[in-house]
Amino acid sequence: MKFWQMVSYMEVDQLVEVARIAEEVGFEGVMGSDHVLYPQNMETPYPYSSDGKIFINGESEFPDPWVSTAAMAAVTSTLKFSTSIYILPLRNPIEIARAASTLSIMTNERFILSAGVGWMKEEFDNYGIDFRSRGRRTDEIIEVLHKLWGADWVDHHGEFFHYDKIKVRPRPRQTIPIFTGGSSPAALKRAARSADGWIGHGNTPEEVPELMEKLAALRAEYGRSELPFETVLGLTSPPDYDTFKRLEEVGMTAGVSYPFPLIFERDSSLDEKRRYMENFAEQFIQKLV
Repeated sequence: MKFWQMVSYMEVDQLVEVARIAEEVGFEGVMGSDHVLYPQNMETPYPYSSDGKIFINGESEFPDPWVSTAAMAAVTSTLKFSTSIYILPLRNPIEIARAASTLSIMTNERFILSAGVGWMKEEFDNYGIDFRSRGRRTDEIIEVLHKLWGADWVDHHGEFFHYDKIKVRPRPRQTIPIFTGGSSPAALKRAARSADGWIGHGNTPEEVPELMEKLAALRAEYGRSELPFETVLGLTSPPDYDTFKRLEEVGMTAGVSYPFPLIFERDSSLDEKRRYMENFAEQFIQKLV
């Protein structure tokens, strides 16, 4: 089993050194988070908690994922990078295609685009984008990205985007993997139909076997069972060797080490983060990878 270190909400000035440490101790990669703003008055309930409340607030850090990933990639050589989850329908696919291609080339194909539809209506309202159509918009953006990354001149005429004979350069040397998130029926279908992997939002160990079965069945339905597919899950239970081993046997390919603010419940020093990652590596990475 592989393991990713979440670097969401942490102190931005420590990101580069945390990436160095993550590579040093054996993590597969690091994942940040993506929100473009935090509204002072938020009415949208958080869909992944029982009470609709989210643990982040207006002080939580959300650095630009392209800039932060480039900085971390510059000081590492094997570590992979992704964002969990990049809110795809807020952006224009041309901009995404160019940024992702550039990052893929400059990191020697260590970048994965992990995308989702978003859940915070206030972000869409401030961008002037219809919240209700975000799923369809996401599906179309994924289609456009594959076109822009894979062809010379591109035509596209869809519901949201229209292009006549355009190209975006640089073009990646190989297809950039796309992981998608979300656990709704539509989200699971999207992952099975269009993605190279799926990222969980935080699941109990008991939920994982059924999710793996659903994804496997959907991938078979779409004729994609033979293609490589990653499943990256953060568990709501404390990390446990036997749990990871059991879930690996049912199809979970990667686990997640919690974001540091959830571990320490406060700001933490670089030394504290190093000790935590070294301990995690000793207990799980060295025994399971």
